[in-house]
Amino acid sequence: MARRRAPSSLARRAAAAAVAPALLWGCGSSGGDAATPAPGAEAPDPTSPAPASDLASPTSTTAPVGTPPVTRPDWLGTRVLAAEPGRPAAPQPTPPELDPRILPTIDLLPPPTDSTFASTVEPDDVIARSTWSPECPVARRDLRYVTVSFWGFDDLPHTGELLVHVDAADDAVEVFRELHQARFPIEEMRVIDAPELDLPPTGDGNVTSAFVCRPTRGSTTWSEHAYGRAIDVNPFQNPYQKGDVVLPELATSYLDRSYVRPGMILPGDAVTAAFAAQGWQWGGDWTSSKDLMHFSPSGR
Repeated sequence: MARRRAPSSLARRAAAAAVAPALLWGCGSSGGDAATPAPGAEAPDPTSPAPASDLASPTSTTAPVGTPPVTRPDWLGTRVLAAEPGRPAAPQPTPPELDPRILPTIDLLPPPTDSTFASTVEPDDVIARSTWSPECPVARRDLRYVTVSFWGFDDLPHTGELLVHVDAADDAVEVFRELHQARFPIEEMRVIDAPELDLPPTGDGNVTSAFVCRPTRGSTTWSEHAYGRAIDVNPFQNPYQKGDVVLPELATSYLDRSYVRPGMILPGDAVTAAFAAQGWQWGGDWTSSKDLMHFSPSGR
């Protein structure tokens, strides 16, 4: 998963200075997978017993209705968290402006002209603004640029983008077709670029993303994201937790899964059902850690 502040490296992002930071390690969200703990941490074992700190089961599957999106805080993505070199920042209380987090989407691509779902699958024409390099474990010819319609927390249609493996492109389209039909809200969906990997953590990212070329933290093994075979959805509403590590660091309020808010992923809901229909597995089912944002065909 991702954890770092999204830069405005593209001209089209200049007007979106308040774009929410991405998460760039810890699970699936833009950078990790099932074996993606914080740097130096022990890789999670999906078969080991869950620690007492693991997340509680939800008691409701009904999200609040009718809560309007609030203005994006001016400080979003700018407050760097203190952290020791090579270690994650400590979990922080969730700011009241982000609990619940119901923020309007900033359009990076032209939004749909109507409420009909639309998608495209194209060659890797955005590779130059991604994290791909010749050292990555996937050839650029095996990556596809996917765009899909999605509903924002502002109850408006938007266009998102993903870079995925050619084998996962059709699955991704079908998943987001189902989420569009269910009107599941997503804040931001875009391709992660290379400078984001080295930015300091702000703990408030919420980018739905797929391909990020990097190894699993604390390991030489490539993450599933490095192959374009993993997708993270709404990282802030669906954080990663292992022991005292929480990513994004400001998403601690969302560890309480019994308090259901828009954008959360719950067992048996539209999100888990859509991915399961394509044979993808959910990081929320892991035991020694929970990666609630993360989905992949391999379960890693």
